[in-house]
Amino acid sequence: MGSNKLKGKDLRKIKFPSDKVKSMVSGLLSRYYKHASKEEQIKLINDLLEDPHSFLEDETWGKVAEEMVITDGEDQQDNLEIELTSEPKPYRVFGKKFIDQSAIQQMDLAMKLPIAIDGALMPDAHGGYGLPIGGVLATANSVIPYGVGLDIGCRMSLTLYDLPENYIDRNNYQLKTTLKENTHFGVGKIQDTDEDHEILERPEFRSTELLRQLHGKAQKQLGTSGSGNHFVEFGNVVLEEGNSLGFPAGNYMGILAHSGSRGFGATIAGYYTKVAKDVCKLPRGAQHLAWLDLDTEAGQEYWMSMNLAGDYAKACHDVIHRKLAKSLGIKPLTKVENHHNFAWKESMANGKTMIVHRKGATPAAKGKLGIIPGSMTQPGYIVSGLGEATSLNSASHGAGRKLSRTKAKSSITGSMMKKLLKQERITLLGGGVDEAPMVYKDLEQVMGNQQQLVKTEGKFYPRIVRMDKG
Repeated sequence: MGSNKLKGKDLRKIKFPSDKVKSMVSGLLSRYYKHASKEEQIKLINDLLEDPHSFLEDETWGKVAEEMVITDGEDQQDNLEIELTSEPKPYRVFGKKFIDQSAIQQMDLAMKLPIAIDGALMPDAHGGYGLPIGGVLATANSVIPYGVGLDIGCRMSLTLYDLPENYIDRNNYQLKTTLKENTHFGVGKIQDTDEDHEILERPEFRSTELLRQLHGKAQKQLGTSGSGNHFVEFGNVVLEEGNSLGFPAGNYMGILAHSGSRGFGATIAGYYTKVAKDVCKLPRGAQHLAWLDLDTEAGQEYWMSMNLAGDYAKACHDVIHRKLAKSLGIKPLTKVENHHNFAWKESMANGKTMIVHRKGATPAAKGKLGIIPGSMTQPGYIVSGLGEATSLNSASHGAGRKLSRTKAKSSITGSMMKKLLKQERITLLGGGVDEAPMVYKDLEQVMGNQQQLVKTEGKFYPRIVRMDKG
């Protein structure tokens, strides 16, 4: 690493929570950040220490973050209060031959929970933490904070504009400038100015000590986006004949965003996961699936906080779309949006009300509109749900990863990525090789495995994409 290597004196200036964390961080920096500057490495460490919850699902830093925020305490193996069933309850897997075994094993484990009623695995599924990404789990009057995930209310939002097909080509420079000036990305990222939105006046912010403490962070991060696969992009939209949006078939301009509830939601998730683990003793390996009974005070607190975080995520999207439209002087026709990390109370076919966790899955009740994004070089889909009971009214939330971030960084070069994007006429602002199009599965293949789940209403073709580090 040469002059880029952090020396002992550099690390001694940083207050690590333990020598083990310090050693883990040092090892990862040496292995994966050889070409990063000292300043970049120190910023990364500080972001990790400030908000470890935001890193829990990161391929590289997840284990360090987990070491920091979740401690198992004394060994619980000799005093378990809750036993799992010997066999998983049956559940439907869509596109099974394209799903890695780790995701299926994680879903099997979730279906052994005594509160599990039904489940499904979407065709873009891959391994995650707790529930697999693409996992859908229905439970009885109980919510699993980690089954919702850290990025509560992570969602898609697409605004359509009645603009000519060549609008993006004719205004390429202006659109790039607009994205750079009006979007903000990254862990811990805040804005210089406070954004105004009614979400900040919600009474829930005064209902618990945690929410009171988080109000300032929520205010500063309103309208910002996270790192990883979060994005804001301009693209061309093609609507199908007879689409459910109620607009003529043809070409439109679209703004598509993907992000969630930022540090606000991550802190809620981390806090209530720990509360759940304190009251719900599960075997080692299943502890991330600890739940809260919705008849308890903690369960009600989490449910209220989760819904507030979901509304906050929507507010962030509202601010992003409003600022971009105002900067360009354009007026929207309509917006299509949906969460894909959340839990809902839903009545199923048998008439029972269940808590349906969708961790990386799109709600697809009959007629419900949603967005299933592609991977920069592949178009995303505007869909309407077909209300398929065996999928718990759900569909995929994207193409799904086929390469982990670590594998992507070791096998894909920046020049390979740039060549592909240039060939496909995609302008990328920011982003790294861990989000290169080739790390994702073929979305067309994924869509082919869920034809009974959703109907295609249109497609979104990315043209100018903004991500973290741009």
